[in-house]
Amino acid sequence: MSKDYYNILGVAKGASQDEIKKAFRKKAHEHHPDKGNGNADKFKEVNEAYQVLGNPEKRKQYDQFGSTFDQAGFGGQGAGGFNWQDFARSSGYGASGFRTDNINFDFGDLGDIFGEFFGGGSSRRRSRRDNSGADLETTLNIDFLESVFGVTKKIKLKKKTTCPKCHGNGAEPGTKIETCKKCSGKGEIYQEQRTFLGVVRQVAVCPDCQGEGKIASTPCRECGGQGITSQESDISVKIPAGIDDGQSIRLKGQGAAGVKGAASGDLYIRVSVKPDPDFVRDGYNIKSQKEINFSQAVLGDKVKIKTVDGNVSLKIPTGTRNNKVFILKNKGVPRLQSSGRGDHFVEIIVKIPKKLTKEQKKLVESLNQADL
Repeated sequence: MSKDYYNILGVAKGASQDEIKKAFRKKAHEHHPDKGNGNADKFKEVNEAYQVLGNPEKRKQYDQFGSTFDQAGFGGQGAGGFNWQDFARSSGYGASGFRTDNINFDFGDLGDIFGEFFGGGSSRRRSRRDNSGADLETTLNIDFLESVFGVTKKIKLKKKTTCPKCHGNGAEPGTKIETCKKCSGKGEIYQEQRTFLGVVRQVAVCPDCQGEGKIASTPCRECGGQGITSQESDISVKIPAGIDDGQSIRLKGQGAAGVKGAASGDLYIRVSVKPDPDFVRDGYNIKSQKEINFSQAVLGDKVKIKTVDGNVSLKIPTGTRNNKVFILKNKGVPRLQSSGRGDHFVEIIVKIPKKLTKEQKKLVESLNQADL
């Protein structure tokens, strides 16, 4: 049967070993039979190709006779006295072209492929990671001025916390914590699994101690040996000055407690700022409007402007037009985790009277004639 190993892996004949390995990993993931769309025959073919091309010596021998067996003239013994059956047997293949001995993969290089399906990697590290507490998220509502100047709030949150009775070790107080006999304290056991590839040795989390390496002789009655209970906690949250609506604060280690002393998760607090009737935020700037009457716009005046710092006086020049914007420097929002503040932009809205007396009409007409 003609086989082009380079074509099977989808690489050029001059491909580097890294390119060959990368192509094999991709193809192995694609065709692995444990996946829903996997193909066992193609997976075996890909593995067969890599066993040859992934070995520099075997690849050199293979390259001497062309890219396919037919081109090399393989029948039993080919050109140059090369015998494919001997080569296949030395590579661990039978007459069918598939491996007949137990596979001994280098899991250091390929563990991410087979570990996905057979559980490779360090089970203790995996177990500790899985035992870590979950991250939590909640929403905190604050007022506009609280977002501008910052505030400290207390929130109540029901979450998993360290068991107050056993202090997280999972053992009833006064009882012993013993080394797990099944794994001898390693937290992991070795298992052999027979597959179509042969016998694969894999590392698994110890089922007795769940990867901890230790077992409580008497589990804590309060938490059932888990080291955590569900309780309502009071948490103090410092909201920094300048925070904006929709931004989040991360409190490290304030999430759910981990099992048996594992790390706690984090708490993410999403800040929701209530709208203010007087102010609108635009970045670190604040916008507002101030209504003045027609005479103030024409003759000028001094008016009070409400800011987040209190009322300030603003001079309205003579002949101020509608929608004129004045800037109050440094009266905006403090810059988050930085120095300085934004500005306050005040838009003047000139109120036009709907009804005028005869005298008022004459005055307006005289202004119009003066082309003001």
